[in-house]
Amino acid sequence: MDEPEVHPNLEPIAFLLGRWEGAGVGGYPTIESFNFGQEIEFGHNGKPFLTYVSRTWLLDEDGNRVRPLATESGYWRPQPERQVEVVLSHPTGIVEIYIGEVVFNKIELRTDVVARTASAKEYTAGHRLYGLVNGNLMWAYEMAAVGHPLTDHMSAELKKVA
Repeated sequence: MDEPEVHPNLEPIAFLLGRWEGAGVGGYPTIESFNFGQEIEFGHNGKPFLTYVSRTWLLDEDGNRVRPLATESGYWRPQPERQVEVVLSHPTGIVEIYIGEVVFNKIELRTDVVARTASAKEYTAGHRLYGLVNGNLMWAYEMAAVGHPLTDHMSAELKKVA
């Protein structure tokens, strides 16, 4: 089957398309700092949204995979005037809706809605930055959870592999 054409509405965020792999660092006041590996895939089916899946795993000091960490999936929906809506779902019982803006190859997102199941940990807000720097996808994530305000949590640098 032929790859569908990229919907014209995706133009502001089309730079995200593809599979990205790399590594990053994480931490939070309630946990020890850690190194992680990550794979993100942005896809499309010809409609005006991107599909999104992210997987992370803990890395040891030598860069070997130790165990899976977080995973999330969702949709990135460009809106008029370079705005974007992102809907993310987590297997930990959390769903987030982000709203943000695309400026050239940089996207800044803030949670508009956070919903969680009764068994999910307390999580109240997120702030994410994504940007293309020298051909690599850089991102950073702050979260507000378990009684803490927005605090640095994770960041990574990913290279396009497909």
